[in-house]
Amino acid sequence: MLLLGAFAALIVLLEQIQGTSFAFSMLAFLFIVVAGVTFNLAGGLTRPSGGYVFFYSVLGVILGLVSKAMLGERADSNLQQPVLTMAVFLGGILAMLVAVYVSRQLTRRRAFLQNAVPPERMQDATLGCLLTGSTLYVFGSLLPIAGGSVLSALNQLNRFMQLAIILGVTHQIRKSGGARSVNAPALMASLIIFVSIGILGFSKEAMLTPLLCWFVAAGAQRYRVTLPQIAVGGLGLWLMFYYLVPYSQDGRNYRSESGSISENFQTAVSLLSHLDLVRDRYEETARYEATQGTAGYFNRPQGIFDRLQMISVDDRLIDVTERGAVFGLTPILVDFENFIPHIFWPDKPTPFYGNAFAHEIGGLDAEDTTTGVSFSPSGEAFHLARWVGVLVVAPLIWILLFVTMDSLCGDVRRSPWGLLVIALFAHVAPEGMLDGAIYTFGYGSLSVLFGALASAYVMPGRGRLVAGARTRFDVDRGGVRPRPKRVAVLQAGEGATG
Repeated sequence: MLLLGAFAALIVLLEQIQGTSFAFSMLAFLFIVVAGVTFNLAGGLTRPSGGYVFFYSVLGVILGLVSKAMLGERADSNLQQPVLTMAVFLGGILAMLVAVYVSRQLTRRRAFLQNAVPPERMQDATLGCLLTGSTLYVFGSLLPIAGGSVLSALNQLNRFMQLAIILGVTHQIRKSGGARSVNAPALMASLIIFVSIGILGFSKEAMLTPLLCWFVAAGAQRYRVTLPQIAVGGLGLWLMFYYLVPYSQDGRNYRSESGSISENFQTAVSLLSHLDLVRDRYEETARYEATQGTAGYFNRPQGIFDRLQMISVDDRLIDVTERGAVFGLTPILVDFENFIPHIFWPDKPTPFYGNAFAHEIGGLDAEDTTTGVSFSPSGEAFHLARWVGVLVVAPLIWILLFVTMDSLCGDVRRSPWGLLVIALFAHVAPEGMLDGAIYTFGYGSLSVLFGALASAYVMPGRGRLVAGARTRFDVDRGGVRPRPKRVAVLQAGEGATG
């Protein structure tokens, strides 16, 4: 905590040198400190709730503050309600601290899914998840998906490709004693997600998902990354941010409205063949938005870093709220009503309040009813009911989410299911609004439960059909013998806190 306090003080010092208001800097200092306390109380990245706190605070606020300080810009510039916006974020993290404390008292000590897949069946489960996930993807691409159909329900619960990466990385690290972290099924699942959903679907989230799944699994097993791996990973991230983020943003303007794979393939080939032109168009659009007064948090466009903070977009929503446009709690009721399956409510409306909020702040054309705009949970909570939303409604939802996910998954060092939840939280926590938290509490918990039980009782059998008979020398029975000069891998039950 001393290091965290020193870091927060350094940010405040830089902000004061750059001319930031003292009130804003003090609120930012308190946010960083309280976020650290909340993260530690939640158990850090060993539990799903800790993952939510981490991504909410870092990707929602802290990374934006650090970037402004490094660029030499006032932290409260380009905002309409800077002090109030920072106060809302501070109120949100204080409410989250309370939610974490209460949830820790209510969470099961022994998670429901703690030992769902024994170590000796993990490789077979990985293969089964890969086969099932790729099969569902092919069916979803070739067949029409009607609301309320079996295929629609399976798509709602389908997390098998992510599980294939997480289980594969976990198994390989344990089996090799920390010498290797990737096996063939995990690599194949990563490529399928990256190419089919990321490249052909123009999704930045899908492009980053394989790396995120590897990161959380390797971190949980205390995998020691080498300098060459750091260099290769850094180069890959640079290429992704420099070329593929503009590619994804530009590609959405040209992708097939019918979802045709062949049309998207042709578009992808065309754009990938002219990546420099795509990047020029992306930068030109960013410069145009800056001249129209719709620029983000920074004085000049900063590419992917414009999207790795929620301060500016929340500020505009908070400003609208402060001028009297309080939305009301209808979105919360609709989100919970959305738990009713289509089969029982065929005409069920789809919640899309990010679009409605974007119209309120003037961020979309009047006829645009399809573009979704993300806000943080705290920003939406303030817009729905001002401080009652931030200090009462939001923590109640977080308590439901944290108790459910921590009770299901427990310590990620003992079982891998919480790693999938943490990977989901990387998107949901900073920019999923309260809608994302409610959806994850409902359908997210069902998808984790479905995936874990299928991995325990169905996927190993499917994996054995693919892999064939295996000798006893191929089976990981949990007894890892670390190689010399390799970090010891934490096994189930060793040094874990309950």
